[in-house]
Amino acid sequence: MKKILLTLSASAMMLCSCTQSDNADKSLKPIDQIDFSHVQITDSFWQPRLERHATTTLDVCIDQIENQTGRIRNFENAAKHEGEHSGIFFDDSDVYKAMEGIAYSLINQPNAELEQKADEWIAKFAAAQQPDGYINTFYTLTGLDKRWGDMDKHEMYCAGHMTEAAVAYYKATGKRQFLDVAIKMADHMMNTFGPDKRHWVPGHEEIELALVKLAAVTGEQKYSDFAYWLLEERGHGHGQGVGHGSVDGKAYWNKRYYQDSIPVSQLSSISGHAVRSMYLYCGMADVAVLRNDTSYVNALNRLWDDVVLRNMYVTGGIGSSAHNEGFTEDYDLPNKEAYCETCASIGMVYWNQRMYLMTGDSKYIDVLERSMYNGALAGVSLSGDRFFYVNPLESDGNHHRQAWYGCACCPSQVSRFLPSIGNYIYAQSADALWVNLFIGSNAKIDVDGEEATISIATEYPWNGHAEIVVDSPKPLNKALKVRIPGWCKSYAISVGDKAVTPEVDKGYAVINGVKPGEKVSIDMDMPVEMVAADPRVKADEGKRAIQRGPLVYCMEEVDNKATYNDVTVADATQFSIETAKVSIDDMTIIKASTAEGQEATLIPYYAWDNREAGKMKVWIDYTGTEK
Repeated sequence: MKKILLTLSASAMMLCSCTQSDNADKSLKPIDQIDFSHVQITDSFWQPRLERHATTTLDVCIDQIENQTGRIRNFENAAKHEGEHSGIFFDDSDVYKAMEGIAYSLINQPNAELEQKADEWIAKFAAAQQPDGYINTFYTLTGLDKRWGDMDKHEMYCAGHMTEAAVAYYKATGKRQFLDVAIKMADHMMNTFGPDKRHWVPGHEEIELALVKLAAVTGEQKYSDFAYWLLEERGHGHGQGVGHGSVDGKAYWNKRYYQDSIPVSQLSSISGHAVRSMYLYCGMADVAVLRNDTSYVNALNRLWDDVVLRNMYVTGGIGSSAHNEGFTEDYDLPNKEAYCETCASIGMVYWNQRMYLMTGDSKYIDVLERSMYNGALAGVSLSGDRFFYVNPLESDGNHHRQAWYGCACCPSQVSRFLPSIGNYIYAQSADALWVNLFIGSNAKIDVDGEEATISIATEYPWNGHAEIVVDSPKPLNKALKVRIPGWCKSYAISVGDKAVTPEVDKGYAVINGVKPGEKVSIDMDMPVEMVAADPRVKADEGKRAIQRGPLVYCMEEVDNKATYNDVTVADATQFSIETAKVSIDDMTIIKASTAEGQEATLIPYYAWDNREAGKMKVWIDYTGTEK
């Protein structure tokens, strides 16, 4: 039996302790991801999900935005300067995230009708923009005189999601109208805030990483400089507004909730709202790379230790408290009350990808994979039309997916995340091609000025066999680095028909001398494992979770009506696997048989609540001997 601290080992490497000037000639981002626009996903696990995203998930989002809620009508009203604003003050962001999902889907699966719909929306955005570049339907319809008066009203948050969507749509279609809207809003913000102008601390981070993307696509460094200025505003007493919380009935600005208690370069522990923290760390990583700023990097390493080793669930979810949609104290990880917002799990994917690109360390992809296959994927139903906002690890049978939410950040977040998963499979550096995730796919890449193709054939996550082939017109003058997942304790690698034992560096098997068209095979043992939480996680004391490969499993009452409340696991429990249909998908399920004759069926956590209502639990009572 494996015993772990939440999910990972108890140590984490610091990137370096050098100063910014010491590191001036060394890039903090030696690795580049292979963009998903160059990746075609072909496997039986992810490809059907991408089809359902294109045919179902996006349709749900479009219908909700256009017909079921007033989100698109807000833009129409803002363009006419008449009518009421409906919904929440940050509802514009849901429209922008859905737009980003549309853009990514158009890259993967061109669709003239969908592109026309996007162009219709963009025209509405442009019409709603004010002459000075400002765009936000809430303030346009409730009083422009009140704009930029409350740092928690998400004006920059909405602008950030608009900017990400505009960049994505420009890349997908080459059309500039939406990008020009984003540029005008960015220029408006920079005319209002900055050195020798007004202070501003965005209550909900997001604009910071979006500005870096805008700088990259326009070639204008001023936007990334503004992102850095916004990051540096934190922790100096500039935050103010209605804020979060109250004392004696008077609202105040909760500095820890907003990540505003100390300068970001001094951060050591995560606090406050989970999603806001993820966006902050992504922005810090992006800016650190551009400025070669190791003070940010060192802070991110401290924060990673705190998040992953003391505040992360076995599913890769984060944020234990519904009270602040975030964190309380270390090791406080209740199961039934767990918040684990879908957006936060997706944020973990975004952040850990950035950490990997700076270091080449597989521990970041281990966390990325755990969050992606469990915490994030659970956020959408197998059919693609219903969503979880909150992802508990135990339920009494009263927690279910919904078609939409009043606060619909998670459905729209899913809509932009799923079609971009190809971003996380492959990467390239000066000396290597990297295989990070085992997803059946092929990618077109440039290697030393020549077009090459790298492909993976696999049935992962159901088994641990994968075949990798690099086709190139000339010998590959790079190593092939293949990730050995943290869950994998035994594996074999062969090149052609010859078994090899390559050096392993930071969790990657380094394979040199691979010839064009030569097959590299990896076979990873994928046993069923019982895992224990750190003893300081009181909610999991005397319990065990079951995982296999990257997947965490759970018990649903629908499969275990006679034994759900009574079944326990022990060291002698025998596990077997079989293929079964759960709702509409075939998947590997686990059968548990105890020495006392008890039987239990477990399914992947991401697949729960896709059948009849009932109880669910990830952590199961354990009757063995604690070690």
